[in-house]
Amino acid sequence: MKSLKQKLRNGIVAIALTIGFINVYAQKVPMSPYGPDDEIGALNLITQESVLNAMKLVKNGKVYRLGMVVNEKTPAFRHRYFHIETLQPETKAEGSNKFTYVDDQLIGWTGVGSQINGLSHYGRDNVHYNGHKVEDFLSVRGVKKLGLEKLPPIVARGVVLDMRSYYNQDIVKEGTVFSVKDIENVAKKQGTEIRKGDVVLFYTGWTKLMGVDNERYLAGGAGIGTEAARYLGEKGVVAVGADNWSFEAVPHENANLSFPVNQMMATEFGVQVLENILVDELVADKAFEFLFILGHPLYEGSTQVQINPVGIR
Repeated sequence: MKSLKQKLRNGIVAIALTIGFINVYAQKVPMSPYGPDDEIGALNLITQESVLNAMKLVKNGKVYRLGMVVNEKTPAFRHRYFHIETLQPETKAEGSNKFTYVDDQLIGWTGVGSQINGLSHYGRDNVHYNGHKVEDFLSVRGVKKLGLEKLPPIVARGVVLDMRSYYNQDIVKEGTVFSVKDIENVAKKQGTEIRKGDVVLFYTGWTKLMGVDNERYLAGGAGIGTEAARYLGEKGVVAVGADNWSFEAVPHENANLSFPVNQMMATEFGVQVLENILVDELVADKAFEFLFILGHPLYEGSTQVQINPVGIR
């Protein structure tokens, strides 16, 4: 039977290891390799040459809509809601041609449905990409730094990894953590190499729950862990995403951490995170690599916006 002294020693060691692990994720946000004025992160890797190379993937011209339809019933993270009010501000018909019109007003949050989460969205203790502090850039009229209006259109080689087939699950179980080995195995099976400048998407089956079991949908998800996040970041991907709301595994692989993958991708690597991206058709056609195009709304000062990216094969 272990002595009290030995038990205490083991307990202290365990606490020290836990604190050490947490400190890895509480470290200082690094400065951008693209200079002190950089606000677009990994998207600096998109060049005219990389765009031309990505366009070579188009063989038959089939277009895939990767964004979802959004309405007031779309399940969303915690406090978020969304709806449209359509009005006819002026009912009088004008001119001999009897011209009339209707207008829309959006009410709610921009993080509902398919979305891009920018570098101003995730931080580490209120410090964001390239050392920008929330206290310096936040205002109720939008952020003064790292706003999504700064981003160029994303035109890149897209890659989708079919994790449903890999795990042989219609909906990959919540909390399932995709490791580096898992990613490499799926990529090898598909014959899909992950390269610098890529947009990498994961197919988990989670959007099948939307409108069917919203409670389960919003309670968890499958996705990459911190090891895989660093692997993708160091490979030089420009954006990552999945067909769920969290992108990363929820519950997390370490219960002491909160959204460590999203945080890492943004603060350490300047990688854009995409959520609720519909990749079903791409996978059904085995279009595991394709031309990815995204021209997002340029709301000045926005941290995230709804999107409808396009895949072309």
